[in-house]
Order: sequence, then C-alpha cells, then structure tokens
Amino acid sequence: MNSNIPLFLGSDHAGFPLKEYLCAQLKNAGYSFQDFGTFDLDSVDYPDFVHPVMEAIRNSPNGRGILICGSGQGVCMTANKYPFIRAALVWNPEIAKLSRQHNDSNVLCLPGRFISTQDAWDSFLNFIQTPFEGGRHLNRIQKMNTK
Repeated sequence: MNSNIPLFLGSDHAGFPLKEYLCAQLKNAGYSFQDFGTFDLDSVDYPDFVHPVMEAIRNSPNGRGILICGSGQGVCMTANKYPFIRAALVWNPEIAKLSRQHNDSNVLCLPGRFISTQDAWDSFLNFIQTPFEGGRHLNRIQKMNTK
C-alpha cells in the first residue's frame, strides 16, 4: 500500500537499526519518506534528530513522523514540546491504532530496544492506515492545547 501522507523519520544511535529496517520496509512497500538520520551507530543526542522532523511536519501539516530512540521516551518527550504535535509512545500495533483513533497522533515514537521489527512495522501500518474517529475524541484533542 502506498500513501500520499508525507513521512519524516529520525532516530538516535539506539534507534538506528530499527529505523534502517523501517526505511527498507517503507521503500519495499512504495512509501516515500524523508530520513533525517542518524545514519550510523555512533552515539548522538536524540533531540538533534527530533527537531528537524518537527520542522518538516510544521511545514507539511498533513505529514507524520516516526521517531525512534532506545526507550522511545526521549524522542516522545522532545516531540511533544511542539504545540502542533501529538506524539504517541507505541510498543504494539493496538496502541498505534488507538493513538490514531482516539488521539489523532501525528508522530509515532518507538522504543528501538524494546519492540520487535514485526511489531514496529505492524504499528506503523496501523498508525498510517487508521483514521481519527473524531466525535467525543475531538473535544479532548482540543483541550490538549488549552490551560
């Protein structure tokens, strides 16, 4: 299945192997995407790769991000600093589906050290294919940006 949704990926060194796997899967499945790195296993700081992905999404409001670090926590916390982002830490396909249905997530954060490649791919598929339900969930989404 191909998608017209712009995809942007980023990871640190701990997420690099999973990011490389997902990039290969995306290519094989016909998805187009932009990879913001990292491009090897050398130790790096995850925010350096999150920020360019967030800027790409800011410039492409229908875009979605995939971020990976060791636990998924660091990339998720960094991404959620941006007001237009709803980043979801996902460790299985069902959580990915719910993050889209109920939370209209636009960034998938994966724990590179704690998720299988198959669960990561299946999570991506749910993330990209599941629509936001709206309805009662819309009010909750709107409340996220108010204090």
